[in-house]
Amino acid sequence: MRVAGRARGPSPERPRRALVALLCCLPGVVACAPLLYVSGSGRSTSVSVPAAVPRPAAPAHDAPRPRIVPRSVWLDVTVRQAQPPPRYDDKVVAVFVHHTDSPNGYACADTPSVIRRLYAGQTGARAWDDIGYNFLVDRCGTIYEGRAGGVDRAVTGAHNQGFNHRTAGIAAIGTFTAGTPVPRAMTDAVAAPTAWKPGLAGVDPRGSVSLVSSNSQSRYASGATVLLPAPAGHRDGFRTNCPGAAPTVRLPAIREAAAHLQGRT
Repeated sequence: MRVAGRARGPSPERPRRALVALLCCLPGVVACAPLLYVSGSGRSTSVSVPAAVPRPAAPAHDAPRPRIVPRSVWLDVTVRQAQPPPRYDDKVVAVFVHHTDSPNGYACADTPSVIRRLYAGQTGARAWDDIGYNFLVDRCGTIYEGRAGGVDRAVTGAHNQGFNHRTAGIAAIGTFTAGTPVPRAMTDAVAAPTAWKPGLAGVDPRGSVSLVSSNSQSRYASGATVLLPAPAGHRDGFRTNCPGAAPTVRLPAIREAAAHLQGRT
């Protein structure tokens, strides 16, 4: 006659496994990841956990995006010219400073109408497809979006024949020949996109950049690689008096102000 054996009790491994499974289901519990129980033993073995992938670092010297008035504020849709889609470059590495060669005595409240007249002249008499400058700055320091395509993108402008690619054109509204006062608010406003746009590419506004001429009607033959300051005056790339003698002498101060906005000083 067989003697009935004792019933087998629960395995000591089952509570351990249940506990580990429970802990692993709780949010925020990370201690369970490196501990796995080996079947048939009460010992734990460590398991390597992959390290977190670091997030890409932001450019070390990017500047804040300035406040920019959109082109919808100044563009009259009733007289808007038909234009092709915007063209883009991969990035902006330099800025060219211009003046608009227009009257200086405007009220800042009238700046949208001033830009509208500039747009009409460039798309009418000159037959351009859009206003050439990426940004325009009035004497009160307000920055306006110029050429279409989005201020956050590297829009190819039509502001400096031969050097429109990978650059942005910033126009000071007015005429600034030698001895003409240039308001501090205006030069500060020019410095803001000068710091912001090239800063996204890691460019120091106190340095120089290599640009390739695309048109022999510029100061340099087509295909020539040229080292130019960033920012530069319009006349650094093209035979012109623009941006005028007064803003030209302020370019060193604009470069320093832009570097300060990038946190370099």
